[in-house]
Amino acid sequence: MNAFTESQIAALSGFVPSDRFTTGQSSRDLHRHDISAHDGVLPAGVIWPIDGDEVARILAYTYENDIPVTPWGAGTSTEGNPVPAVGGLVMDLTRMDRIIGIRPEDLQADVQPGVLRKTLNREAGQHGLFFPPDPGADATIGGMIANNASGVRTIKYGATRDYIRRLTVVLPDGKTIHTGCRAAKSSSGYDLTRLFVGSEGTLGVVTEATVKLTGRPNHHLAATVTFKDLAAASEATAVLMGAGLEPAALELLPVPLIRLMNRENGLGIPEAPSLFCEFHGISKDALMETAELAKELCEDRGATGFRSGVEAAERQELWRARHEAWETIHRAHPGEKSLIVDAAVPISRYPEMIRFSQDLVDAAGAAGYVFGHAGDGNLHVVMVGDPADETGWAALERINHRIVERAIQVGGTCTGEHGVGIGKRKFMELEHGGGLDLMRSIKDLIDPKGLMNPGKIFPDREGAN
Repeated sequence: MNAFTESQIAALSGFVPSDRFTTGQSSRDLHRHDISAHDGVLPAGVIWPIDGDEVARILAYTYENDIPVTPWGAGTSTEGNPVPAVGGLVMDLTRMDRIIGIRPEDLQADVQPGVLRKTLNREAGQHGLFFPPDPGADATIGGMIANNASGVRTIKYGATRDYIRRLTVVLPDGKTIHTGCRAAKSSSGYDLTRLFVGSEGTLGVVTEATVKLTGRPNHHLAATVTFKDLAAASEATAVLMGAGLEPAALELLPVPLIRLMNRENGLGIPEAPSLFCEFHGISKDALMETAELAKELCEDRGATGFRSGVEAAERQELWRARHEAWETIHRAHPGEKSLIVDAAVPISRYPEMIRFSQDLVDAAGAAGYVFGHAGDGNLHVVMVGDPADETGWAALERINHRIVERAIQVGGTCTGEHGVGIGKRKFMELEHGGGLDLMRSIKDLIDPKGLMNPGKIFPDREGAN
């Protein structure tokens, strides 16, 4: 659906003021793609609601008139999750950006879906609190809920799913429901809140969320550890995790990526396979003891260098550079697109997956960077190329397939944090088997017309990607 009828335009224009609905070419083009290589279908229009009542009225109309709807947040997804696959209406939720309230006594905040992660943390920080999930990008809370986003701090604090207490959701037919509660726990019925977290807008639109906050750590300690190769670094990860040191972040970085980070940011990091570690604690003394034990454990696993006590400004610069790794890679390969592997495996199989992935990239002579959130077994392989070069891009896709297949074989998943979107649909049956049929049944029950973010999560019925 690339164009609305005059009557549809008139109806949709009636739900919001004129500056919040458009069929203009530029706005439609801007909502055709996210930061991934996945191109969508040009939508017929874009609408910006500002509250749940508007969302409900819009969805009631689109459902009655068989108009597909694609919810949109900050557009920072890497798998085409908010990209319209069949056109229709894009519902841009970025103007639903109100922090309804922060309740420090409950360690909670009530927010609309368009609130940005960093904005929430600035406001929560005034109460000594923060919202821990950190995907790197300044994503909207609604987008993080849709993808169950996580990031570098997952090993200590968990993913977005662990911080959602209560949701207000508008279903595809315009009906509004509330899931969960504000209590810390509940044994009441099915966990509908967790059903919607990670559903990528395929079951409805979140219009309000109660999120859990936690206290900001009093002290931080960062350490960089070098090894002779990536496999040795990844083997040390399991040791650090098993020793009960509770790192807040544990990142694996290869030489080519460190070289790019040094070149762009002037960091001066040793260009060797490395772990970036961060620990949070209640005192400097406790953190120094943690660092000494971490050093001993890493040296036992062949570490060639260990530097701790990184100053706050340098620590922030290190993590900023790590968060910007994807952009750094793209700037080093102008005019090319990326294909991103986001597999996750049990920690015990992580070293094997690192070796396997690096060998595949090297054997193919591909431009690829193997790194990831080592502490939770999340492997990223960012490969760059030109999608118009069918032979070259097919080679990257084969590497992607082989890595994901191996990850699933050893008990892992095709996507640890980026979501399914368009790019990972082809792996869903391999990973879930008969469970995928149950997922389809849930989708068909809630969205029988298939109008909510169509073309995401599920392979086509006939089995095509």
